[in-house]
Amino acid sequence: MKAQLFASASAVALFALPVSAMAQVTEDEAPAASSAQSNRGDNDIIVTATRRTARLQDVPLSVSAFGQEELDDLGIVGYEGIAQNTPGIVVNRPTQNFNNFTSRGINTNGYSAGLQSAVAIYVDELPISANGNSTILDPNLYDVERVEFLRGPQGTLFGSNSLAGAMRIITRSPNLSKFEGSASVDLGVVGSGSLRQRYNAMVNLPIMTDEMGLRVSGYYRNEDGWVDNIGTGIKDSNSLEAFGGRAILLMRPSDRMKVKLLVSYENSKPADSALTNPTLGKFVRNSDRPDLFQGKLTNYNITVNYEFDFAELVSSTTLSDYDASFYVDLAGTFAQAFPFALDAYGYDDLFVQETRLVSRHSGPIEWVAGFFYYDKRRTVDFAYRSSLEFIAQRNIIGMENEYYQRFNSYTDQREIAGFGEVTAHLSDNFWVTGGLRYGKTDVQTFTRGGGYNYVVAALPQFGYLAVGATPGWNNVVMRRDPIPYAEGLKVSDDRLSWKASVSWKPVPELTAYATVSTGFRTPVVNARAGLVSTINPSDIVIPDGAKSDSVTNYEVGLKGRWLGGNLTANLAGYYIDWKNIQVQANRVSDSIQFATNIGAAESYGLEFEVMARPLSGLSLVLNGSFNEAKVTKLSAIEAAISGAELGTRLASPHFQGSGTLRYDFPIGNGKTAFGSVNVSHAGSFPNQFPNVPGNPNAVSPTYDHTEAWTNVNLFAGAKLGALNLTAYVENLFDDTSITYVHPEAFLDGRYARLRPRTIGVRADYRF
Repeated sequence: MKAQLFASASAVALFALPVSAMAQVTEDEAPAASSAQSNRGDNDIIVTATRRTARLQDVPLSVSAFGQEELDDLGIVGYEGIAQNTPGIVVNRPTQNFNNFTSRGINTNGYSAGLQSAVAIYVDELPISANGNSTILDPNLYDVERVEFLRGPQGTLFGSNSLAGAMRIITRSPNLSKFEGSASVDLGVVGSGSLRQRYNAMVNLPIMTDEMGLRVSGYYRNEDGWVDNIGTGIKDSNSLEAFGGRAILLMRPSDRMKVKLLVSYENSKPADSALTNPTLGKFVRNSDRPDLFQGKLTNYNITVNYEFDFAELVSSTTLSDYDASFYVDLAGTFAQAFPFALDAYGYDDLFVQETRLVSRHSGPIEWVAGFFYYDKRRTVDFAYRSSLEFIAQRNIIGMENEYYQRFNSYTDQREIAGFGEVTAHLSDNFWVTGGLRYGKTDVQTFTRGGGYNYVVAALPQFGYLAVGATPGWNNVVMRRDPIPYAEGLKVSDDRLSWKASVSWKPVPELTAYATVSTGFRTPVVNARAGLVSTINPSDIVIPDGAKSDSVTNYEVGLKGRWLGGNLTANLAGYYIDWKNIQVQANRVSDSIQFATNIGAAESYGLEFEVMARPLSGLSLVLNGSFNEAKVTKLSAIEAAISGAELGTRLASPHFQGSGTLRYDFPIGNGKTAFGSVNVSHAGSFPNQFPNVPGNPNAVSPTYDHTEAWTNVNLFAGAKLGALNLTAYVENLFDDTSITYVHPEAFLDGRYARLRPRTIGVRADYRF
């Protein structure tokens, strides 16, 4: 297989690559490399995917990079746009603030229950993706240096939970030498008349020239929805209000030292979910109250860089608070027989420390060595409710409010690791790289005492109602049972991740590489381990949890750069062996989620990126991926508990890609105009394993496929010195295909669609 992929790569080496960005290096991430810095004009692409500055052509892994200008040109403001324009990437997005990336087919469904995401997401040094299935904020992408997407496991430099890749959002540091600022206003109309407003601004102040500077940015978004909720009676219910800002103070107390202080805040408040029920209408949902997936992220970071003669020391310390609401209607659990919902609120307190040394010398050996510590406490208030109207109507006695059950739990997760990577340049045209990371993780969940539970008395009635055995539920006396303190099972794991690669330049314009890399995810503890179903005691007993899964990635690639950067190409072929897969399963009788492990899977494919400038002002960017991912090892017991089958396809499309054609032309006095078209496409894929967990002979009623979709965006505008004006049409042909299918029956609406056609204008001003 690897030989075939390499042959394919060689055959199409004259095609070309990508990318999306001519990204520059940030001051705090450029250890040794002022000579490596470049700009958009000379068409060189600089990334720090290996924790040191390097040309993209010299990095032996698949990386796509987007600078701020590329983000603006493509209208990218969040995860959706990144995924649509990055080969091999799909973002599973049920609704705002609920995001889970699939890279190279490594995903069993788009939800992941209590599992960690297979793709690590970093804002600077802060990992924000370690949130399992809970609300994950979609950060604002304004005034960033660049976004890098690294495909394949990144376990050596980015640790656990970068099983299939890592995305890095790198903010822009202050400019110490000049005053500058920018502002952006974006107004659009979504669908038949929903107004979308987006405002951004930035100001950069050199407090002491070349010694101290402050950069402050802020944003506000107010976007009407396009989904009607017939349960609440609210039209366009999924509106969004979001706001936040970032302040960065950069100080240079000496020529060798830099200190960066960062404070950021983001508050995202969608008013309802965007998930729909196709039986009710294309953009229609039904819940008794709005489903809320809202989040507030506050981030404090201090990064210190000190240059020794032989290496640069980088120390990054981050404190982060993340508060998130998770209010969701669960009435589908019992076929909408009566009100049943979860009002949960979570609090994450996170501390991250990374310290690394990066070599500065220009000799044949380059190296990175570091230490990483991660400590998170997640506290969640759980409140399962009915409604006061239902309780009064059925004359239910003994409940003090509408909540059947309330309790609080917290989970402590820690990781400590050491890592290093060495590159040896055996000649100007041949080099080898090796990396290791050894880390230990532990996870434990606790339930605080003092909660209460009416569900013990209520669940038998729930069961009767769900199957229609009784027409009503009247004069029920509820018993209040206290919830005691409980200490969950503590799970620990230690793992070694490694990477080895060889790179060769047969000619200056072309680099070939071969890489083997590994990654893993942290173990998962099931909060309700050992719980027997009250409705059906013969159903599955919730297991303790899921131990770590792991991948080994075999990759070969070609990277070419010709005609002074006017023609570039990347091509990568890969084969991934995924063992001991962490999966989500659902108990049939009461829909309780739990995590477990099953055998193995494989994923293999081909990725390409092409960028060409055949004529002055004309540019063409193409990228895409072909992927095959399926279960290859599965015992009968694993099939029964997970719903998988041998040969089951994983949740990823066979083909995904995009293309952008753009033409810039002068209109006099140094001003230019442009027009461009951007087309992205993803094929259909299954939303989960096909069978009912615990009943492998029955096809799951929630098993379905997304639809193949094509999104066409048009842009036209003018660059008038400091002012840029853009008119756009997003989703030109108003494709309303289903892009996501939720795998669980407790939701009435389980389907997400492309946003309707949006027509708008944007003005960007920089000074």
